[in-house]
Amino acid sequence: MDIAWRQGGVIEDMAIKPRPDRRQALDETRLRQQVLGEKLRQMFNEVASEPVPDAFLEILRRAEPRGTGDE
Repeated sequence: MDIAWRQGGVIEDMAIKPRPDRRQALDETRLRQQVLGEKLRQMFNEVASEPVPDAFLEILRRAEPRGTGDE
């Protein structure tokens, strides 16, 4: 609960009356988060769809256990 002092020592509960500027700031923050989330998803999808480099595949082949009997 947010409490603010008024002149004369009277306490006002600000949770009852949300300030419009605070609501606008929250809306702007949510919008920025949505845009950021979209950009991150785009970047992830681009990276995930790239082919695996041959050098990395070679490292994986060397790291595979030998003699598993599945050959």
